[in-house]
Amino acid sequence: MTVPTIKLHDGTSIPQLGFGVYQIRPAETAEAVTQALEVGYRHIDTAEMYGNEKEVGEALRAAGLPREEVYVTSKLNNGFHRPDDAERAFEQTLTDLGLDRIDLFLIHWPLPTRYDGDFVSTWRTLASFVEDGRAASVGVSNFQPAHLQRIVDETGVVPVINQVEVHPYFTNEAVRAANARHGVATEAWSPIAQGAVLDDAVLTEIAEATGKSTAQVALRWHVERGDIVFPKSVNPGRMKENFDIFDFSLSDDDVARISGLDRGEAGRTGPNPDTFDWIPA
Repeated sequence: MTVPTIKLHDGTSIPQLGFGVYQIRPAETAEAVTQALEVGYRHIDTAEMYGNEKEVGEALRAAGLPREEVYVTSKLNNGFHRPDDAERAFEQTLTDLGLDRIDLFLIHWPLPTRYDGDFVSTWRTLASFVEDGRAASVGVSNFQPAHLQRIVDETGVVPVINQVEVHPYFTNEAVRAANARHGVATEAWSPIAQGAVLDDAVLTEIAEATGKSTAQVALRWHVERGDIVFPKSVNPGRMKENFDIFDFSLSDDDVARISGLDRGEAGRTGPNPDTFDWIPA
């Protein structure tokens, strides 16, 4: 099955469906990524703070796939926002992944209450990775509309992607709209709200009508709305199920009904980017 690609404003393209490795233990990561690649995933999303970049790299090398066939994303550790630290951290990411060039590198969190509120110099540093050829594209994660506007205004460099929490209980429309205004693609993390939406009556009804699971319906909702999504599972059966979302579609009414499940801020499962300030020890 061919996964659609999303064209980014810098001319590159990203598979709309990927495989995420958040909270997968390092000891399990290589096997999980290997299985995902066998299923057909060609987009792997990791991060420095996940602690499993080396294992992702191990699986990529073992798979023996042409480099251009696998899209790899990683993200900057919260503890390394200072430009010199970001440079060193990025080089370590390339080393751990075993790559000389990464497809996409993101600022993981804006941390507006840290570093004297300066995430702009961090963004300039990431932009330099594209200029020198070590990254094909750079973007951000968990940036609120004001954060996004600030880096664009102060640097003139527009991220290709903003990876944020989005799911039926937290549709995050203000951020998605801000992304769209700037031509920034939206990537949705926690696409099924850490499983919270799987028993929802609306999703269950649509799943029964389409002959799909509620997880597949939720993921298809993301696809119908044009977002990029990367579910995570270490279960091979679930990996296949999550991949099997391109042989059906949802009606406009179905999409609207699912979008209507939004609970606003009460539906958020992760931290609020305006106040999140965690730096790993």
